[in-house]
Amino acid sequence: MDIANLLVWLNGKLVPKGEAKISVYDHGMLYGDGVFEGIRQYNGRVFEKQAHLKRLFESAQAIRLKIPFTMEQLSAALEETLAANKLRDCYIRLVVTRGIGYLGISPKNCETPSVFIIADSIQMYPAEMYQNGMSIITASTIRNHPNSLSPKIKSLNYLNNILAKWEAIDAGVPEAVMLNHLGYVCECTGDNIFIVKDGVLVTPSEESGVLMGITRQAVMGIARAAGISVVEKNLTRFDLYVADECFLTGTGAEVIAVTMIDNRKIGDGKVGAVTKQLMEGFHRKVRGE
Repeated sequence: MDIANLLVWLNGKLVPKGEAKISVYDHGMLYGDGVFEGIRQYNGRVFEKQAHLKRLFESAQAIRLKIPFTMEQLSAALEETLAANKLRDCYIRLVVTRGIGYLGISPKNCETPSVFIIADSIQMYPAEMYQNGMSIITASTIRNHPNSLSPKIKSLNYLNNILAKWEAIDAGVPEAVMLNHLGYVCECTGDNIFIVKDGVLVTPSEESGVLMGITRQAVMGIARAAGISVVEKNLTRFDLYVADECFLTGTGAEVIAVTMIDNRKIGDGKVGAVTKQLMEGFHRKVRGE
């Protein structure tokens, strides 16, 4: 992949990476007013493309943002961007902003939303971390209250996640668990979280305020197909500390084990058997094997 010569799809046209620009008056820049999807391409195939596009359009509808392209047009635009860049394995960022407006918060003045698609490489964590697992912490920064902003909306405003990420960085670890307003485990700054206890796969429920991750759903499906019981319910930090295994899922992260939380070893401190099974199952699924 020649990163310097990548093309970006911007409002219906492919433009060189260095020329792909939006206005400083765009409300996506000024107020974080917009929505996005992170999508993966594996072996020439866009993984769960329709699920990602459906979530994008539902996120946009929830914030009263009308996307100026149909779902079919954006699906074709994704493929056009990948073909133009000669990519077969990459990360895709599809973004819709409110568009150019004035220096006031009102979205009424923004006439035309901006839409762009970036296809590039991504490496969330080093390879050895996938082999040995990672250490994480619990952040003091909580997830947005669900009555403030629905967790189902994948918006451009990630400030509370970023503040929690700073806590992880300050603690010398790559990720942090975020709790909800009731003190229950919600998710990490960019990934969903799972634990394994007594052979059962457990993850926070939709009501806890999680973003309903596409990879999360895929892993749950893989687990059920393998005969592993899957439960969605409220979890506390205690549940994390006494878990037999723990792992995270996300479009960028895929599936990665957690072997320590808040300086407490999870299980035997190694990547667990169920985690390994689901990691391997996920890799087979995305490769179409």
